[in-house]
Amino acid sequence: MRKQHGDGGQVFRITGARTGLAEDVRGRQRRYVISMAIRTVAVILAATLWNVERPFAIVALVAGAILPYIAVVVANAGRERPPSLPSTFVTAPVRPMIGTPRGEDEQTPRDQG
Repeated sequence: MRKQHGDGGQVFRITGARTGLAEDVRGRQRRYVISMAIRTVAVILAATLWNVERPFAIVALVAGAILPYIAVVVANAGRERPPSLPSTFVTAPVRPMIGTPRGEDEQTPRDQG
């Protein structure tokens, strides 16, 4: 009696696997927290510079208003796509099934006369 191993001999490459779900969520949370920290700094900067440099304060306020939207979109972007790997198989060129016979392409001296 023969033992069967695995799923019939199908082999998966580990280099083509995605990152784990927990690691993916952790990375998205990290990006969200960083962008919210930048937003907090921008709002504090806007409040601090309001009477000193009004144009810079307005730019910081606009950045503080836009960053939450960008942070949410980036955090909810979903998982990354698995990396595409080059094919390990080399395909042979396909010969045409029907072609011209070997003698028809070449003109013989008898046909020229």
